[in-house]
Amino acid sequence: MTNNTLPTLTYTGASKSAVPIISESNLQTVTAEPWLKISDEGLQLEGLCFDRAKNLFLCEVFGGNIFKVDMTTHAITNPFQSSKDNPAAVKIHKDGRLFICYLGDFKSTGGIFASDELGENFEAILSDISSEYCVDDLVFDSKGGFYFTDFRGYSTNPQGGVYYVSPDFKTVTPVIQNIAVANGVALSTDERILWVTETTTNRLHRIELLEDGITIAPFGATIPYYFTGHEGPDSCCIDSDDNLYVAMYGQGRVLVFNKKGYPIGQILIPGRDEGHMLRSTHPAFIPGTNQLLICANDIEQNGGSWLYTVNGFASGHYSYQFQ
Repeated sequence: MTNNTLPTLTYTGASKSAVPIISESNLQTVTAEPWLKISDEGLQLEGLCFDRAKNLFLCEVFGGNIFKVDMTTHAITNPFQSSKDNPAAVKIHKDGRLFICYLGDFKSTGGIFASDELGENFEAILSDISSEYCVDDLVFDSKGGFYFTDFRGYSTNPQGGVYYVSPDFKTVTPVIQNIAVANGVALSTDERILWVTETTTNRLHRIELLEDGITIAPFGATIPYYFTGHEGPDSCCIDSDDNLYVAMYGQGRVLVFNKKGYPIGQILIPGRDEGHMLRSTHPAFIPGTNQLLICANDIEQNGGSWLYTVNGFASGHYSYQFQ
């Protein structure tokens, strides 16, 4: 029997939300607008990336489909399906090829392959035969090498890490290790700060690198932010002011940090308070603009898979891959 004379907790304000925001409630907050529906199905969309013609590419993890969006007509095509299991990111090398990161069996059979936009002219960049990584994401440097994240482990078994692959793709060097599911990775405009999200321990890593791009500066590896809530930080990108945009998986939002790692804003996906579109995975800027696109899907609520949009603090970083 309820004692109505006692002080009583009630579901008001943030506590009514399916994914309450408490610690970041005072941040500048905007709500994204729907931009393009990719599918009526709840597909695990990831890997937003633009080629030099400003066509948009993205993938869906569990089905392996690679999508292409014509930015003028918004027509969606499916040029090919990944021959490797669970593709998690698409990036464009400066030679114009697609680089596809794949997770494999989430234990030891991931890797990276390159192809043209039709999935042809296949080349294994990081073979699942000769490596044990589960590759989730990568970011290129101006030399043509790249950093990739190893998605392995869990909260009390940190098997993942971040590695650098030389421009000739022959040497793999660890940058940081012992991370529980390394996920998103971004490189600052001067290529001296490497950002990494660690999903199952809810941490943001800020890594200051020396000129060789591999060695960590003295006291240069820090954790400027601990996230809260389920399920954790996912993919990320920077803008031209070196602000970092981090998609929060399972929370229907993107958190924004300045170049020192302080939170300065957040972007909400509409419907999140009712439990819709919570699987926000990846932000990316349309080249030459401050318009940000965000992947989200609604697998649990049968609301399909969408891209959402807002304007960021600054224009997207115009990296060498577009020059």
